[in-house]
Amino acid sequence: MPNQQPYGQSMKSKGGFTRLFNALRYTWDGLRAAAKHEEAFKQELMVVVPLSIVAWFIPVSLPERALLFSTLQLILIVELINSAIEANTDHISMERHPLAKRAKDMGSAAVFLTIVIALSVWGTVLWQRFA
Repeated sequence: MPNQQPYGQSMKSKGGFTRLFNALRYTWDGLRAAAKHEEAFKQELMVVVPLSIVAWFIPVSLPERALLFSTLQLILIVELINSAIEANTDHISMERHPLAKRAKDMGSAAVFLTIVIALSVWGTVLWQRFA
């Protein structure tokens, strides 16, 4: 087997504009899949999009605005990772298994903690600005 590449190497691109184009296409595919198949992602989008618009118009400093936007994006990022964990777990087996439950529960906990961070940041910024 001297001519065989390590697993996964044949699927790796060599770089350049083709790699960049493919990466952007995979990103778009992932966002579309989440918006189509993941209820939690849809619900979070229904909160994140309006709050992102609000963040543009509230009178806060640039660093505060960056924090507001960043925490909203972080919720979506962690939800995407959680959804990927769940999809991969279900792909491996639909059987109930303690380790599968643990993986899914930990992903859910990560999303929850991210929402707590966002609420804390938004609450702090708004409290400081308007109290």
